[in-house]
Amino acid sequence: MAVFYIVATPIGNLEDITLRAIRVLQEVDIIACEDTRHTLKLLNHLNIQKKLISCHAQDEERGSSKIVELLNEGRTVAYCSDAGTPCMSDPGILAVKRARDAGHTIIPVPGVSAFTTLISAGGIFFKSVTFEGFLSVKPGKRRARLTELMSRPEACVIYESPFRIVKLLKEIADIDSERLICLGRELTKVHEEIITGTVQNVLDDFEHRDSIKGEFSVLVSGTKKE
Repeated sequence: MAVFYIVATPIGNLEDITLRAIRVLQEVDIIACEDTRHTLKLLNHLNIQKKLISCHAQDEERGSSKIVELLNEGRTVAYCSDAGTPCMSDPGILAVKRARDAGHTIIPVPGVSAFTTLISAGGIFFKSVTFEGFLSVKPGKRRARLTELMSRPEACVIYESPFRIVKLLKEIADIDSERLICLGRELTKVHEEIITGTVQNVLDDFEHRDSIKGEFSVLVSGTKKE
């Protein structure tokens, strides 16, 4: 049976890729990716030329079937999401399941993720942490889930877009305005920003900004100090 590699790629800074990941991308027959245009930029930076196929969230069924078809032909395939570790709020889970069910070997090639990057710089103590990723955009479901997460003793990590980050901070502040958070914006990129403080203080900062850009990761402390 063939080998299916799950390869973590940089979340911003292109230097954040492992030597092993580079070697795997050089050696595989085909690279499947969330967005071929995005992955092509990374491959051009690494001087790697490979055939690319798409496997994005909007059509993961078709992409996963194509990957398994290639593996069944004896081809080695690597999968990359747009940034970070696949299957962490990114496509890839279905492809992994289908490939394993077909009897192929799954080999993860670990690397950077916004989740672990934020935690390493947070300075917030916790015994355990829940990775939530993106909350639902439906108000009732979103509020219920956030209330549940913030009632727990463990910390949690939430991803958010620049269009809803102020909304998220307000929602957290409505539940507990003194809750300690660490907010990461544009992690590993030129305009990286990491802010730690009470959610109310961070909200006050962002409400006075003329414009808000970038992708956000937010580490929220639990209900108890550990």
